[in-house]
Amino acid sequence: MWLFALFVAVPIIEIGLFIQIGGAIGLWPTLAIVVITAIAGTAMIRVQGAGALRDLQRSFNALEDPSEPLAHGAMILFSGALLLTPGFFTDSIGFLLLFPPVRRAVFRYLRGKVHIATFTAARMRPEDGPRCGIRETWDTGEIIDAEFTEVSPGKKPAHPPSDLTRH
Repeated sequence: MWLFALFVAVPIIEIGLFIQIGGAIGLWPTLAIVVITAIAGTAMIRVQGAGALRDLQRSFNALEDPSEPLAHGAMILFSGALLLTPGFFTDSIGFLLLFPPVRRAVFRYLRGKVHIATFTAARMRPEDGPRCGIRETWDTGEIIDAEFTEVSPGKKPAHPPSDLTRH
């Protein structure tokens, strides 16, 4: 029900803001502001998105919990969608989500509302024995002696190949 209310309320707010701002500054300046915010937002998202991707790669490389960098990336993506949507209300929410302190506050709020499953990873050595985790292989110098037998395909065609398939 709240999603339906949001889909009804946002366009009504946008229309009201367009009427108010357009009446105060005129049609063309209002449209120019909408276009300029979309262009500026796109440029800011490109920079912020690259930073979020670096943070995500760093957390993966350090075997840390990637939930916060993933959430920041998702909020930046959502911010881009809001900034490309024409309107003053959506632009203001989109620009707010581009500020890292706002994203951190939203993440803290969402972390309290959503159960986030975390993972642990451990570097393994052969002498550690079997455990869950990420395994790295070390050359132990151990040689495994094995025998093998080459098995030919057991099923042969019941008829000779046609002239169309002969090479």
